Amino acid sequence: MREEQPAWPAGWERRLRPMVTVLPYALLAALAALTVVVRHNYLDAVLCAGAALWNLVLFTARPVWRDRPAVVAVFLTGLNVFGLVMVIRNPWFGFYSVALYAYAFQIVGWPRELYFISAAGVVAGTAQATGLDYHSWTGWLGWAAVVGVNVLPFGLIAWLGEVMLRYQGGREKALREAREANGRLAAALSENAALQERLVEQARAAGVLDERGRMAREIHDTLAQGLTGIVTQLQAAEHVADDPHAWRRHHAAATALARESLTEARRSVNELRPGPLETRRLADAIGEVAATWSARHGIPAAVTVTGSAHPLRPEAEVSLFRTAQEALANVGKHACSATRVGITLSYMDQQVALDVRDDGPGFDPLLRNGGFGLEAMRQRIEALSGILQIESEVGGGTGISAALPLEVSS
Repeated sequence: MREEQPAWPAGWERRLRPMVTVLPYALLAALAALTVVVRHNYLDAVLCAGAALWNLVLFTARPVWRDRPAVVAVFLTGLNVFGLVMVIRNPWFGFYSVALYAYAFQIVGWPRELYFISAAGVVAGTAQATGLDYHSWTGWLGWAAVVGVNVLPFGLIAWLGEVMLRYQGGREKALREAREANGRLAAALSENAALQERLVEQARAAGVLDERGRMAREIHDTLAQGLTGIVTQLQAAEHVADDPHAWRRHHAAATALARESLTEARRSVNELRPGPLETRRLADAIGEVAATWSARHGIPAAVTVTGSAHPLRPEAEVSLFRTAQEALANVGKHACSATRVGITLSYMDQQVALDVRDDGPGFDPLLRNGGFGLEAMRQRIEALSGILQIESEVGGGTGISAALPLEVSS
């Protein structure tokens, strides 16, 4: 059951408070005086005094009792009994029903107020039905009709007041919930703003680290490889110092490699995209690099393309190109005794793969950790959801396989 609520909003309660604090005493005093002066009836005056005393003890002098439903019910029942006795004795005490209605409306919540509104209606109707013949059923029927005329309108007013109170309560609740929701939303927005700021800062830091790694790989793939090739050619020239033709060949190769490295370094600074890929397809760019490397090291390098070529995103082409470039650089650096190198670029339904294999001395992967070049290759491929595998054994050559899913293609 719904908890009882006052029948009037707080503002109206303050305005109507005299109806239950002053009006009852004023009506009783006026009616008692009228009874004594006009009819010289002191018993009715005593009844008025009793009602006033009942009102004083149970209501006016004990404000805390107004929040106790049982006490309020006893108080109003007693007042209605006083009122009914008085109107039976003298019909003009029907004016006291105004105070009874006021109490029913103001100090009792819905729906119990209907009981006391009905009781006040009985007091008022009894006063108004004076003179009816109560010895016949028509007299009692007339009395019931008069009572109904008093009870029904005030009952309707009480119901409308309850509807209005519920509407106002629902509206205030909705406004309160809206304010609370706005407060939570503001807090969430503030929290999201702080979180976004932290995420942006983390992304910025991650971007800096990624850029450092990318720059390190690009420097390795350009300057480091070029300088390594130059050192290799100069060392070879030193070993054949007694052979002018061989010395000039190695010296020319070192000079050409230095020029190429300088050109590649300048181009990498501008846009960090391998020069051979600017105007060539991936297969042609790998073929050009292989031919140049083969001419420089004197080791045959064959390039084979299988499947139908698929257009790849630039970063995928760069990763595969740099992988082939680094693999060839490792052969020139660690497998000079190799007699041939095979490069296979395979376009398949779900992926594109690059395999670089040589017949050099090989190595034991468990005993030898990969250098920065191998780690750079792995980072490039795995950054694009690819897989890099290195297969080698002592005396069995080395194979490097890189595979990228075609989801990276456009």
